[in-house]
Amino acid sequence: MKGLVMRSTGSWYEVLDENKHTWKCRLRGKFKIKGLKTSNPIAVGDRVLFDIEDEKENTGIIHDITQRENYIIRKSVHKTAHGHILAANLDQAIIIITLNFPRTSLGFLDRFLVSAESFRIPTIIVFNKIDLLSEDDKEHMIDLATMYHEIGYPSVFTSATTGKGIQQFEDILKDKISLISGHSGVGKSSLVNKIAPDLNLKTLEISTFANKGVHTTTFSTMFEISENSYIIDTPGIKELGLIDIEKAELSHFFPEMRELLNKCKYHNCKHISEPQCAVLQAVKEGEIQASRYSSYLSMMDDDDNRR
Repeated sequence: MKGLVMRSTGSWYEVLDENKHTWKCRLRGKFKIKGLKTSNPIAVGDRVLFDIEDEKENTGIIHDITQRENYIIRKSVHKTAHGHILAANLDQAIIIITLNFPRTSLGFLDRFLVSAESFRIPTIIVFNKIDLLSEDDKEHMIDLATMYHEIGYPSVFTSATTGKGIQQFEDILKDKISLISGHSGVGKSSLVNKIAPDLNLKTLEISTFANKGVHTTTFSTMFEISENSYIIDTPGIKELGLIDIEKAELSHFFPEMRELLNKCKYHNCKHISEPQCAVLQAVKEGEIQASRYSSYLSMMDDDDNRR
């Protein structure tokens, strides 16, 4: 039977078959995908083949996975040199950020964009909790949104409290499979509850002591919010370590750098200190934003992105 993985709990998978019936499945023996070391061989969004094990108990055994169109991966926080796939077979990714309560760093945002860009997954930035922003904060938000829009990432401005931007948020999810991600506490669940109240996703208050979110989503889960519209809700991400991206190709996943790659003097230019580097010249002239270039250097050094 063919099915779509809707939820992963680590050892069991909820699989939706072609008749919209859900099965509780496990993997057959040692299941590995050639050439990919991951802590989760099957991810939410995967299309799998499975056999019914017990029809009364609604259980099945997954024995194969169809070719993935794409996926978003990060370094595993538990297994060294392994990746953890957040979701597979996506139409788009939605990264939800907040300028305050809690603050999302641009380094984190840029790492997420690079991860999505490596598979050409279209990404939309959602600035949430805009009702909590001062006038200066709002000006800063518009500046950031303009900067990212110019390199190909559109933005939506939302507030689950006031309802601002909720319709636009719902519209961008229509007829697509969308990954929704971001730090804990940025309001993913609150936004989803606004457009799909029947899901009743769990929400918690921000810890005011540390100004950080509290995990409310434990496992990645796919929900059908309307006909042909699916979202994948992921646990809040504290850090996003890149994996499977070679340093020599990192600049390919910065759209504003990609445009200049054939204009550097050296074909293997790393855009750090080389002479006649088009990227360095663009940074100097303000055509590439300093914050984006700083993120690039951080990724080249593989620094901790949380700073």
